[in-house]
Amino acid sequence: MSMEQTVHPAVPRGTGPVVGMTDRAVPPDVVSLSADGVALTVAPLAASSATEFAAMFKALGDPVRLRLLSMIASAADGEICVCDLSSAFHLTGPTISHHLRILREAGLVDSDRRGTWVYYRAVPATLILLAGLLHKS
Repeated sequence: MSMEQTVHPAVPRGTGPVVGMTDRAVPPDVVSLSADGVALTVAPLAASSATEFAAMFKALGDPVRLRLLSMIASAADGEICVCDLSSAFHLTGPTISHHLRILREAGLVDSDRRGTWVYYRAVPATLILLAGLLHKS
């Protein structure tokens, strides 16, 4: 799913709705981030935007991934080590990595490798956009 790169003026580069804003853009029918931080829609979603947002919601449709995102988003330092995430589940390392990859590909989390470990953090702009779609104005 690659769209032409455009940077939304209300979302600084690197903090966009999809990791780093490198291969996806803010859907055109999402106007901007309002003063209260909620994305506003002005019309029904276009098919392409619906596809993009559906992928994000689909990533959250699994209980393990929803819990992982909750743990990542609520981490005290704003990020959490995969070693701390893995210990909370009775799943193998590769299974946890699979779920984290899906969250990362959906643009919900970002990660950095530091030595042996990978640290994950939520992408706030993406979460705001998803919340804005559900928020009744």
